[in-house]
Amino acid sequence: MSNTRHSIIFMGTPEFSVPTLEALINSDDFLVRAVVTQEDKPVGRAQTLSAPAVKVCAEKYGIAVLQPKKVKEIFAELEKLAPDLIVVLAYGQIIPQNILDIPKFGCLNIHASLLPKYRGAACLQAAILNGDQETGLTIMKMEAGLDTGPILKQFSIPLSGEENIEELHDKASMMSGQIIVQVLKDYLDEKLVAKAQDDNLSSYVKTIKKEDGHLNFQKSAIELERQIRAFNPWPGSFALTDDGKMIKIGTVAHEIFPVAGRLPGELFLNEKTLMLATAKGALQIESLQLAGGKLMKANEFIVGHQDFVGKVLK
Repeated sequence: MSNTRHSIIFMGTPEFSVPTLEALINSDDFLVRAVVTQEDKPVGRAQTLSAPAVKVCAEKYGIAVLQPKKVKEIFAELEKLAPDLIVVLAYGQIIPQNILDIPKFGCLNIHASLLPKYRGAACLQAAILNGDQETGLTIMKMEAGLDTGPILKQFSIPLSGEENIEELHDKASMMSGQIIVQVLKDYLDEKLVAKAQDDNLSSYVKTIKKEDGHLNFQKSAIELERQIRAFNPWPGSFALTDDGKMIKIGTVAHEIFPVAGRLPGELFLNEKTLMLATAKGALQIESLQLAGGKLMKANEFIVGHQDFVGKVLK
């Protein structure tokens, strides 16, 4: 790589993207000319207008921020900036071909799965839900399709079978920030060989919605334990009592217990330990909460809610 400081436009939106942006900003090899991110959005019950984490980071360093409703609207501005590279991480929009063609050295995407497995959204959650032994990061050259471009390099993240999505998110986010500068330098030095993906091995993951957190007790305890980890803290995992009260399951033990003579969804006690029956096996509940209430340890919950023991959740 020459001594030239290559110019970059960074496209990203959530907190996940921030360590990578900061690594590029603080690198002597690259100059972040501008950041493209999603529009400010109302957040929380008060619907307070909030800036994306990437915008907050960019403004802290005095970097120009572009927030188009549709990225195609800023083609002329991006073309005028004439970047050497565009780097994309969790931006949230498909990048049209005319923008992909702007940078001298192309557009690179950091994707949170070991492609071609898990294209699309919520790929880290998918790895937990499916009980995978590893996930990771893929750095690829972008093309018009969704996560279909040729692979430049991959980094594996082993999975213990006990992490929740927050822990895995943070690990992958930090790893991306640690590896991005060297990967870009190797790419520009032509040390990386792009390898086409095998589309026959690909799978697509849909965006997770709040209602996806509803627990289905016809599934096995193994499946539900993975779901609870994959959806903690968002969207959370919940069920309903027969009178329509929502109960949110915070954490459960990783061990699966045998169950007999219990209905799927039934809350019961096993030597003062709160258990939840499923179609196959039972879960030991560690923490839970009622809608509008606070998260409680299971033994504390039982003291004030004895009437819940024996209820069948749906």
